[in-house]
Amino acid sequence: MNAIEADRLVKRFGNVVAVDDVSFQIQKGEIFGFLGPNGAGKSTTIRMLCGILLPTSGSATIMGFDVTREIDRVKPLVGYMSQSFGLYSDLTVEENLWFYSRLYLEAGTAREKTREVIASLGFESYRKSLAAQLSGGWRQRLALGCAIVHDPEVIFLDEPTAGIDPVSRRTMWDYFYGMAEKGKTLFVTTHYMEEAERCHRIGFIWKGRLAALDSPYRIRSEFRAHEIVTVRTGQLNEAFRRIRQLPGIIDVNIYGEDLHVAVPRADEAIPRLRAAMEEAGISVGRIERIQPSIEDVFVSLSKSEKP
Repeated sequence: MNAIEADRLVKRFGNVVAVDDVSFQIQKGEIFGFLGPNGAGKSTTIRMLCGILLPTSGSATIMGFDVTREIDRVKPLVGYMSQSFGLYSDLTVEENLWFYSRLYLEAGTAREKTREVIASLGFESYRKSLAAQLSGGWRQRLALGCAIVHDPEVIFLDEPTAGIDPVSRRTMWDYFYGMAEKGKTLFVTTHYMEEAERCHRIGFIWKGRLAALDSPYRIRSEFRAHEIVTVRTGQLNEAFRRIRQLPGIIDVNIYGEDLHVAVPRADEAIPRLRAAMEEAGISVGRIERIQPSIEDVFVSLSKSEKP
């Protein structure tokens, strides 16, 4: 049995189609990354899967239970960490965890689960601190704790690491892996491509439609829309402006110290790029074809005429 199944989900808001005929299956113990630009339909999909929004058409199940007809069976199985910090600022860490655990659990079990989450997420020194007094990273950690304190089977994490420092992000992802190893299923949205690489599978949604669905490796290796040439230069902005003006260039983007140039054929483009750089007096460290990154693929999908 799959942990999550979506079958031709559609959600309309008036004339706006927010989610358009989306289908996928997610296995128990899988970390599934759900990517796409703002407004693509990620949060709407999550809210339908959690039973917060009714789909216009289509169906979905969580651990075999229909999210519209069996929502009372679904709710205890699901944890949801939303984009916005939805905790009570005037309550302590312990009080927030206790409150959320009591929505699902009897007092004795809630007390035990609250203690477990405090210990596992490292809140021993902060248990009496008000949520309002926590740093961004610790607030996100508390939001995660409140989403999992009732021990759900499926956890929806809507941009769980947005706005926190790299060390806190790494800590959170270590915890995600630990949960997956225990059989929990994680459905994660993120705008960080290095986080997408850490998922078992990823789906990319654009304009409400699912444009790609597979492992990060297969999505990269099977991308055929165009080829990518990387250009390393100390004159990044000058090279960027020059390359954009060249005929036959599909796209060019800055990636750290390099430019990634999308072209129809790398073997034909490399000599032209090198000649253009020499003509403009721009020194180049290297120009070579590379495998597209996840970010290259998703930038391309976002700029396509059709998903």
